[in-house]
Amino acid sequence: MSILSVPLSPKHEKMVNKMVKDGVAANKAEVARLAIEKLAEDRAVQDVLDAQQELKEGKLLTGDLDELVKKL
Repeated sequence: MSILSVPLSPKHEKMVNKMVKDGVAANKAEVARLAIEKLAEDRAVQDVLDAQQELKEGKLLTGDLDELVKKL
């Protein structure tokens, strides 16, 4: 496992601390891990939505669909 040190603004630090206090995550590191997972999921969903839009516009899909499925 690697360690990442990230400077946070006071606003972000308050948000992270509140998430821990509210029980969203057990600690600050877990907040960061959850945020990274959420961002990856959001990007995968956006990739699918973009592909659907391309189909509606009559464009051909490009890329590896197996890789796209893995993201989901």
